[in-house]
Amino acid sequence: MKTDILTLDGGTNGSVDLDDEIFGLEPRADILHRVVRWQRNNAQQGTHKVKTRSETSYSTKKIYRQKGTGGARHGDRNAPIFRKGGVYKGPTPRSHGHELTKKFRQLGLKHALSSKAREGNLIVIESADLAEAKTKALASKVKELGWKRALVIDGQSVNENFAKAARNLEGVDVLPSMGANVYDILKRDTLVITKAGIEALEARLK
Repeated sequence: MKTDILTLDGGTNGSVDLDDEIFGLEPRADILHRVVRWQRNNAQQGTHKVKTRSETSYSTKKIYRQKGTGGARHGDRNAPIFRKGGVYKGPTPRSHGHELTKKFRQLGLKHALSSKAREGNLIVIESADLAEAKTKALASKVKELGWKRALVIDGQSVNENFAKAARNLEGVDVLPSMGANVYDILKRDTLVITKAGIEALEARLK
């Protein structure tokens, strides 16, 4: 698959051949769903917590005698049946993450990249280098290029000036190639990859 290489000024600077095994697959929703679910579950904090019977602050004294009251038999006020008593089998801190093989995660990333390419929302640029870290200058370039809710993927590292300029720019996020992931790619409307980013992704996914 061949596509033009654009510049930040809106011009073109040649073309690049995209590997069909990475950018030319037929996207499968089931694979993308499994990888996104794995990502979101691993990101879930799992810090929800309730107090059990042993952690509530009531006295552990038996509230009244066992027999002769005409009422039900009870121990202390910490029992789950009472108001403000402990919660029975409530949530406790735990990990919601689950395993997913490396090959399947790589396959998911390939399908996400192929999905953007098939939709026509994949843009390749020469580089994401800026002479100055000016948000206003970058904002005007993004507007001229027509990027909406864009994710920019650079090579092994991100140009410092570009990263600083994009930091306060709504709708533009920047990641190095190693940070590229299915969830962030699918969440944005436009996927912008630098020439160095293409090379790094192809090396990572082959």
